[in-house]
Amino acid sequence: MNNYQEKIARILRTDKRLIADLEFQLERVTGKVGVIQKLSEENDRIVKEKLAELGLTPKAQAQEVYDALISKLEADDIKLAEAMGVTSLRGAEMAQKIVDFLIKIHPCRKGYFLKKEKAKQLLVAEPPKNVLKALGYKYVEELLEKEDLLEVYSAIRFLEDQEWQNKIFFKQYETLHKDDFEERLIEARVLNQKWAKAAEKFVAKKYHNVSHLKELGVIFVIPTFLGISGEILRLTMLLIHYLYEVEYYADVFQYFNQNGHSFAEQMISVLRGDVIENRLPKQPPEFGRPRFLVLQRYLAKQDEFDWRLFEPHINPEALHWQKAETELLKINRMIPALQNGLEFWGGLGWVGDYFQTETGVDVLVSFNLIDTAMALVKQKELVKYLYHHQEALWNKIFSEYFGLSELEERSKKHLIQGWFEI
Repeated sequence: MNNYQEKIARILRTDKRLIADLEFQLERVTGKVGVIQKLSEENDRIVKEKLAELGLTPKAQAQEVYDALISKLEADDIKLAEAMGVTSLRGAEMAQKIVDFLIKIHPCRKGYFLKKEKAKQLLVAEPPKNVLKALGYKYVEELLEKEDLLEVYSAIRFLEDQEWQNKIFFKQYETLHKDDFEERLIEARVLNQKWAKAAEKFVAKKYHNVSHLKELGVIFVIPTFLGISGEILRLTMLLIHYLYEVEYYADVFQYFNQNGHSFAEQMISVLRGDVIENRLPKQPPEFGRPRFLVLQRYLAKQDEFDWRLFEPHINPEALHWQKAETELLKINRMIPALQNGLEFWGGLGWVGDYFQTETGVDVLVSFNLIDTAMALVKQKELVKYLYHHQEALWNKIFSEYFGLSELEERSKKHLIQGWFEI
């Protein structure tokens, strides 16, 4: 067993023999030798360089590294807010400034989404009671006559409980077919200020004020903020991430449409975020071919010990974040005031390492931007985020052998099956 295999396995919290077997299989299939060693060495090099930029040495303690990353993010957040003309974290007007800024950087493209007329029919059939109550309506017909359809659908996401959404409302989706969908532009919008009070519990639980509707091609911002430093940068990254995610699923829906069969069943599956449930049969590493699971959501958010996290896999979510990271660098280059700022985070999605605490315990520190941003939100609770980094590293392993475009294509093609063999 090689030291570099042990290191990568340790960061991924998986069995070092699994990494060794995977490398053996991938070398045999691709002819590429030394990829895992190269990744380990590149990780060490980048960590050392970034520590130097933060004014630290490789012997820095974990808390020092963590604090330095947080401070860097807070400084960049202030610069970004100034560049956008965001003077406060209050109300729809400030949120709209951020959305308008990003749409100039990333214009909305067309996608394949549920027709609005069909969406209305679904609401009439199963009225959203909490949404009606929040706005003081007795009948859903009056709600639809006076309120914006996409805002109502957005409100379902944060006002109706998950059981109702999944078992009652989404149950209707079983009757959908490809003719209920049409091609139109993705929309990124700020909800009316009247939704802010109703959404406070959702924002407090999710620790952010932005979400999306894959089937309708909508990314929405709730005009209420947590008032925590780093919030502008985090919202910016989330918005870009959701733009890429909605584009991704628009392509997936189009793929389902072209294939024709089981359209509704497959669409519901991806809306639920289904993943493979059962382990694949074991195969001898010397005869087997590389297998990768496709995990379309962050399982570690619910269970950090989920068995699927320790198997070779790729994650479309991590791909969306990687694209958002690249887009952030584009913003950095366009605005002189941001130079010598945001580029620090470029290429750090999969980077991290172990550092000792004051008591000599090794802890993993993620250099991933969104992990750092989410850790800042929950800093008082001393919660450290790592899962964006670890999922990005699994993607990095696959893409070093096959490329990012192959990762994206295979993830779309095998999203429903939940795994593939090379």
